[in-house]
Amino acid sequence: MSTYMAKPQDINREWYVVDMDGKTLGRVATEIAKILQGKNKPMYTPHIDTGDYVIVVNADKVHLTGKKLEQKMYHKHSRYPGGLKSTPYSELLAKEPEKVIELAVKRMLPKNKLGRQMFKKLKVYAGAEHPHQAQEPKELEL
Repeated sequence: MSTYMAKPQDINREWYVVDMDGKTLGRVATEIAKILQGKNKPMYTPHIDTGDYVIVVNADKVHLTGKKLEQKMYHKHSRYPGGLKSTPYSELLAKEPEKVIELAVKRMLPKNKLGRQMFKKLKVYAGAEHPHQAQEPKELEL
């Protein structure tokens, strides 16, 4: 019995739409990360990108549990002394709602070239409209 290894030419990519209206950020982000990696398919191979495309709509209507809306902070550093910038979640959600979901999913993907390739298949939009109707995406219920 030999182990099956997927080949790049054998991969058939699907398109999925996820509506974030009222959904919890972390729970949906883990499912999106699994789909981007291809872990929902039987042909999953760790060293090959077998994942599908994911379109996220209504990013501005995402929900967080507890007091995270006031207490959760996003940090970035300029790599200079004293260059730490902290932004509250509520402020980031008001300015750039797409970035909130992108950061949550990106941090769940592998930290290498393959992870960056997987992340490019994520499309996030603040409103309910998206320009990917031609790909005929399937509704993904999480």
